[in-house]
Amino acid sequence: MVIKDKKIVLCVTGAISAYKALELARLLVKAEATVLPVMTESAGEFISALSLSTLAKNRARTGLFEIAGEGRISHIDLAQTADLIIVAPATADIIGKAASGICDDLVSTVIAAATAPVLFAPSMNCHMWENPIVRGNVEKLKTLGYHFVGPAEGELACGYEGLGRLSPVEDIMEAAEEALRKKDLKGEKVLVTAGPTREAIDPVRYVSNASSGRMGYALARAARRRGAEVVLISGPTHLPRPSGNITFVRVASAQEMHDACVTYYPQSTVVIMAAAVADYRPVKSYPAKVKKEAEALTIELERTQDVLRYMGRLKKDQFLVGFALETENLEENARRKLREKNLDLVVANSPAGLDSELNQVTFIDRENETETLPALPKDEIAERILDNVVRMKTA
Repeated sequence: MVIKDKKIVLCVTGAISAYKALELARLLVKAEATVLPVMTESAGEFISALSLSTLAKNRARTGLFEIAGEGRISHIDLAQTADLIIVAPATADIIGKAASGICDDLVSTVIAAATAPVLFAPSMNCHMWENPIVRGNVEKLKTLGYHFVGPAEGELACGYEGLGRLSPVEDIMEAAEEALRKKDLKGEKVLVTAGPTREAIDPVRYVSNASSGRMGYALARAARRRGAEVVLISGPTHLPRPSGNITFVRVASAQEMHDACVTYYPQSTVVIMAAAVADYRPVKSYPAKVKKEAEALTIELERTQDVLRYMGRLKKDQFLVGFALETENLEENARRKLREKNLDLVVANSPAGLDSELNQVTFIDRENETETLPALPKDEIAERILDNVVRMKTA
């Protein structure tokens, strides 16, 4: 994760959701960031400085006129040493202060003095969020380059329901990664496929595989963090829909995957086919459940359309990445796939990574350069794949 070893100033303001900042601090520390917590006076009405200090592994600062040590002024020291400033929860008050340049407490002064990216995670009553003055402040800050995540929609502490909930801490972590990540894919339109497909035998049975979709989802998130416009076409998975600005297309069968890819392929500049698309489907799909009556049941299969071959044949300026899952002769079969399907890069792997958070892969590119990685988390493999895409496209 790019968060690792970064100095992150976590600013907590006075909203009922301030308790979630404690979990955010814990996750940031777990990701090996240095967390420097700051609280407004009103935040102390909801959580204690001791709790935040304990989870952040650093003392929570609250006073505007504190001395940081060796004569350094606290708010300047925090603002200038931070790699990222996260304001979570961000009330309408702190958003308004930031938009107006008001500096009357430690948090607002740190934000005003910041040279690092600032990420706001709003939390407030839905009517406050919809207030045109608040919306204008948010748009002003976005125009000036400040980052926002949320708010989420749902039941609010005040009894209302609507937009105003603090985004889940996992979404804030993802937004922090995006704010820190170099935007080396800005301007690219990245199409990613993920997950298995299901080929129906009858209304309750199907032919499929053990793909979890984790690799494709990790690629979509990583490409978005790096500034790309992303379309994710996903077969059936149990994964939550990725947060952020990703066009999400859900499909079930190989034919539906093919049709969706045909729709989005022409406008794409980078295509990464991580889905495990079925090679065969039943010739006949029964309209009603097949009863357990016969001693044996024979299901005739036919080939599905090869969407990756289709893309390789029509490729113009697209950068095309395919996956080769092999049980034997891994590199030989992967090279054949690279050549026959007109790929720029092939990612070769074994079935061991199908339903796992880890995978062990080998990269083979169109110049026949080969790199074998150790077993790594799929999020890290996604970054390595995109590193290769950027390297080859800018060579």
